[in-house]
Amino acid sequence: MAIYTMQSYIVFSKKDEDDKDFLFVRQNLMMFMIHFIAFMIMYLKQEDTNLMFLYGAQFIYLAATLVFFRNLYPRASKLVVNHMCMLIMIGFIMITRLSFDEAVKQFKVVVISTVIALLIPAIIRKVRVLTKWTWLYAAVGIGGLGLVAVAAQVTYGAKLGFVIGGISIQPSEFIKIIFVFCIAGMLGNAQSFKDIVIATVVAALHVLILVYSTDLGSALIYFVTYLVMLYVSTRKMIYAMAGVAAGSVAAVGAYHLFSHIRQRVQIWQNPFADYSGNGYQVAQSLFSMAAGGWLGTGIMNGTPDSIPLVEMDFMFSAITEELGGLFSICMILVCMSCYIMFINIAMRLSNRFYRLVALGLGTMYAVQVFLTVGGAMKFIPMTGVTLPLVSYGGSSMLSTVMMFAIIQGLYILREDEEEQIERFREEREWQMEQNRMYR
Repeated sequence: MAIYTMQSYIVFSKKDEDDKDFLFVRQNLMMFMIHFIAFMIMYLKQEDTNLMFLYGAQFIYLAATLVFFRNLYPRASKLVVNHMCMLIMIGFIMITRLSFDEAVKQFKVVVISTVIALLIPAIIRKVRVLTKWTWLYAAVGIGGLGLVAVAAQVTYGAKLGFVIGGISIQPSEFIKIIFVFCIAGMLGNAQSFKDIVIATVVAALHVLILVYSTDLGSALIYFVTYLVMLYVSTRKMIYAMAGVAAGSVAAVGAYHLFSHIRQRVQIWQNPFADYSGNGYQVAQSLFSMAAGGWLGTGIMNGTPDSIPLVEMDFMFSAITEELGGLFSICMILVCMSCYIMFINIAMRLSNRFYRLVALGLGTMYAVQVFLTVGGAMKFIPMTGVTLPLVSYGGSSMLSTVMMFAIIQGLYILREDEEEQIERFREEREWQMEQNRMYR
């Protein structure tokens, strides 16, 4: 894992494409080695042949994903594809270790998500009308969240989604992509202070509906994403400071209005005060990470299943316990490398709308990783969000894979723009040379 992570950053210093490809192939080798070793250990521990069948299916999926992305989209970012597969692979290992049945369900969701994702870069590249549907995005986003707030069932103290045909669907996971497109359209076309106010009102409606649904983790992700997009779009620090002040006031208000929030803050302050009750989950998370140390207890040697909802909210704790603190740090660095790539793509896009979309999606991804890891470590109160691509959850997996596919589409757009600029420069130089010859 350390070798894979080092290559994630070394590649930024490479200029030659052959050198980059060599590093990408080595990353793939490291990924498949980790996958094989982990499943071999689980098989030797449990002697269940079903594990090897699942391993084979996962191996074929990972190899096929790498091949299809690189052949269908030669200009796609190989680093982003590698990171997506690496994080999914870590999730495969830990979910299989925790529950074989859940691992099979997650595998099916991942395959379906990837098939959908293979179509998205082509849509982003060809369907330019996506930049003009701003108010449609706003209507769908606010309407979808409103439907959840009114009709969804309460799960773990919050209205999160619906169960249709035995399948749980969490709309806020998908609407966060629509939200980014909506705000990118509004801020991208903003010409006056009035336009900024309208965008702020639309963003506030999304956040307030989530707060009403007590889905405060998602509300925080939406809020921080909007604040970053607003600042980058306007370059005015006063807007960012006003947003932080408003968020601080809202946080204090939420603490006094919602018992759910007060309870989480009290658990964060001292989980051991109510160890046998509400503080049990966080306390067990801390025990698990402490037991793992730097190198981990080893797969199947820890007790991560003693943490309630470990496969969703506390996957980071399970990884730290059995694979070790060093492995977890490397995983965080891989997530940071994803964010660096997202921001790099955003900075180099000339279209203002697409630039803000890349920035918004990257910020959403980074904030969600921070909230999940911070909550598991007791750095911040629990928010109930999942670790993207790693934790168990169908809606989260599908929406995150779609986000990565959209980023790939934007990366290809950037490559197209650079090719056009280079072609224009060469044509201009040739024309200037012809003019000199005639003179």
